Amino acid sequence: MHATTLALVGATGGAGTTRTAVELAAAGARGGRDVAVIDAAFATQGLSEYVRGRIGTDLTALVTDEAGASLSAATYPIALGGGSGRADDGDDASTLPGRADAVPARAPFERIARAKTSEAARRLERRIDEAATAYDAVLVDASPVASNEAVAAVTAAEGVAAVRPVTPHGSDALQRLRGRIADVGASVDATVAVSRGIDGETGGSAADVTLPETDPRVAVAPATATGDGAYPRAVADAYARLFDTTLEVDFSEEGLIERMRS
Repeated sequence: MHATTLALVGATGGAGTTRTAVELAAAGARGGRDVAVIDAAFATQGLSEYVRGRIGTDLTALVTDEAGASLSAATYPIALGGGSGRADDGDDASTLPGRADAVPARAPFERIARAKTSEAARRLERRIDEAATAYDAVLVDASPVASNEAVAAVTAAEGVAAVRPVTPHGSDALQRLRGRIADVGASVDATVAVSRGIDGETGGSAADVTLPETDPRVAVAPATATGDGAYPRAVADAYARLFDTTLEVDFSEEGLIERMRS
């Protein structure tokens, strides 16, 4: 699949969609690409947790009160947490060869409600197109397709990847998601299975991409920015597959040896 803009849609709540989007952006930036993650999951606003410091203008403002502002007004570098337990410690993604930026939603309920209208959804589509002119790749973080902003995400993006946990429940949820996405005139182009390291995980081999278990804490993400283990390598491979490209990411020789010995 060749796509500049890719909607990542969670088949279930808590599937790991936001974390996957952040890690993919870090993989792209580590390989010298400029990548943006746009938050179209207004109800959870999870992308804001990966941004250091105070968020002023956010994406919901750009599709409501500040429709005339540039996308850059709501764009922030993704923080590199470094495992300290605080997302505002450490460096940010501007230290990577490329850019890994977030366009988060962080707003009070009243503005969130206005950002969920059909008119705001049309403005979101235009914001996605705007991002595509400034970045090599754009990832849109979307919840299961049951809101105007999620519909805008899957219809505006050039490709759609469904994210599901590696469980029977995740497989069932994926089939329901396929139906929802078909209802709005789009389709699932790829599937990403996310392992949680729990008993009963099955069906990962049926996905286009399977990501192994990793530390789920926001504070240690994105692990792919500097890591050399199985998870960063899998994310880098996922980026190349999902965007149908070749991604040159240098992993240390030590990391390779460790993987071969495991």
